[in-house]
Amino acid sequence: MLIERKSMISGKTTYRELDITQEQLDQWEEGAFIQDVFPYLSISDREFIMTGITEEEWDTLMEEEHE
Repeated sequence: MLIERKSMISGKTTYRELDITQEQLDQWEEGAFIQDVFPYLSISDREFIMTGITEEEWDTLMEEEHE
């Protein structure tokens, strides 16, 4: 499924193809824990679903905070 999310950090819209179903997405949106609905997804993919933040954005943010 192609997922579109707007990053909470940059405001940039990103698309990612993930092995999920609409039914699973609905379960999460209705309040199920994301790690229970998508246990096979990486932490980065689950973060993307929740916040739109990509792994690259997190890396950049962490680099900036350490400077």
